[in-house]
Amino acid sequence: MAPDALASCQKLLRENLDDLALHGLLSEAVETVLSRITWATTLADALEGAVLVQENVRESLDAKKAMFAELDNLAAPKTILASSTSWIPASLFSVELAGRVRILVAHPVNPPYLVPLVELVPAPWTTSDVIERACDLYTRAGQTPVLLKKEITGFLLNRIQGAVLNEALNLYDGGYASMEDIDKVVKDGLGLRWSFMGPFETIDLNAPGGVIDYADRYGKTYREIAKAQAGNDWNRALIARIHAERRAKLPTAQIGERSRWRDKRLMALVAHKRDQAS
Repeated sequence: MAPDALASCQKLLRENLDDLALHGLLSEAVETVLSRITWATTLADALEGAVLVQENVRESLDAKKAMFAELDNLAAPKTILASSTSWIPASLFSVELAGRVRILVAHPVNPPYLVPLVELVPAPWTTSDVIERACDLYTRAGQTPVLLKKEITGFLLNRIQGAVLNEALNLYDGGYASMEDIDKVVKDGLGLRWSFMGPFETIDLNAPGGVIDYADRYGKTYREIAKAQAGNDWNRALIARIHAERRAKLPTAQIGERSRWRDKRLMALVAHKRDQAS
């Protein structure tokens, strides 16, 4: 138990709820929401009566193994045990556990109280009943679950994000554009469309005849681009250059404040999307 962490969490939760209320994203009073939250000082207390557990320990296989061994021992047999891991397949930390059939990855997106996506990634032995119940629970909680049909490191979101990041690093390292302009390509270009439709729908709408028409028009060019695209080893010198540019624009001490700004912009976007037909 970490008293300081618990107190910090309570403070942040209150601030986030106040912000949500300010943006019209709460259907109840802040105090009503807070009244449903129980603060536990031991793992056993936290697990009592739990239908689903969302694990959030550090991104380490050893830490996951230790935590899930404890969860599997303490939680009721029907309790779903879900990991927030961004990269690690559930099979790697559940293989030796007696209750491994009720363990899966449920990877949320930061900040999860605003970004609804959650990636459900079962291990090969996770039962269909557990998957169905998890999907139902996250949906009823207002999340948008997507189901991976089989395990892969990094799942969907981080693999797609990784492809974009690797190419952004290559373009910056190759001197094609500034870091700021590369960011603008996403936030003022691709990101505007991607905030309400994905890449497949995007290309379907970008040619009169749909996906096949788009592929006929641009497939050859994309194939040529793909041949020229390479991985990026994220070398320290390159990352240090990018870090230095970012710190010139935003000192480290202001990252927290800027993150709050990000969250408030996301709240406004979420409020807008809720008012629109999908």
